[in-house]
Amino acid sequence: MDWPLATDGFRAYLAVERGYSPRTVDSYLREVDAFRAGLDARGGEPLPIAALDAIAVRHHLAGLFGHNQAATIGRKLSALRTFFRWLYRKRAIAANPAAAIRGPKKKRPLPRALDIDDTFRLVEAPTTAARPPARRRSDAEAVRAAALRLRDQAILEVLYGAGLRVSEACNLDSGDLDRDRYGTLTVTVRRGKGGKSRVVPLGDAAGRALAAWQAARGAFTRGPVLFVGASGGRLTPRSVQRLTRAWGTAAGVAARPTPHALRHSFATHLLDGKVDLRSIQELLGHASLSSTQIYTKVSLDHLMTVYDQAHPRARAEAAAAALPAAGSAPGGGPDDR
Repeated sequence: MDWPLATDGFRAYLAVERGYSPRTVDSYLREVDAFRAGLDARGGEPLPIAALDAIAVRHHLAGLFGHNQAATIGRKLSALRTFFRWLYRKRAIAANPAAAIRGPKKKRPLPRALDIDDTFRLVEAPTTAARPPARRRSDAEAVRAAALRLRDQAILEVLYGAGLRVSEACNLDSGDLDRDRYGTLTVTVRRGKGGKSRVVPLGDAAGRALAAWQAARGAFTRGPVLFVGASGGRLTPRSVQRLTRAWGTAAGVAARPTPHALRHSFATHLLDGKVDLRSIQELLGHASLSSTQIYTKVSLDHLMTVYDQAHPRARAEAAAAALPAAGSAPGGGPDDR
């Protein structure tokens, strides 16, 4: 198999069998083309596909260091791995030359969580903060604008109240809201990360905001979609990112808030409230507990409380601090002779 035939076949595989979007397919093919260009730049005869080996892959990755972040190099390596796996399936190569190559270790940034006051100001901003209209509105436009404020507050309350990813919130339908046998409002995430579903409870504040939005939603759509745009179509994650920033500015939140910051705030505030990590893992929909444990690095108050309650030396010091200081009784001090 030569290079043109391989790239054409790989493109068809990604688009048809994997169902990737044209943009994603182009991204994969760019990495393959860059790898091939790097091989050609080494001089000599172009390396045939059947002769690809780990040395060629390592040489390509070495050229990326110093010019790309670790996450970018990892993404490029992932694309090449997919390409090599496809070549191996087609028996164009005897083995996957990238199978034993590990990507660079990525620095894992700590989640950016808002404090409780900023979080409350943000989720309440659509009904409390003033956002002057860009132009004069008719009465009908003013009514629709007021309804969209109710939508904005509802989705912000859901993002924070249930810790949903922004894509999960945008994919919700009205039928995903329900009440359990105890009367607690719940939301069912049917299209979570990795295709997993989960049920998450919602608090009273989110329930009230959703009820207000659902009463006004009929002006935009009669369909099942819960959060819609002004045109009646499903609200997009990019739109939610924009409205979150806009309401954060209107509410005077210093940090530039994002929908994902509300998810981080949900987890951090639960941890501060001494909710156990396993429960938070289930609520967030994390496949591994290690993904949830990163919040313990954010929640210093929680760690200090656990330390004070559990560490023997901390308990001993706390008990000693509660006793009267030595020599503090009347007439008992060393200088009261």
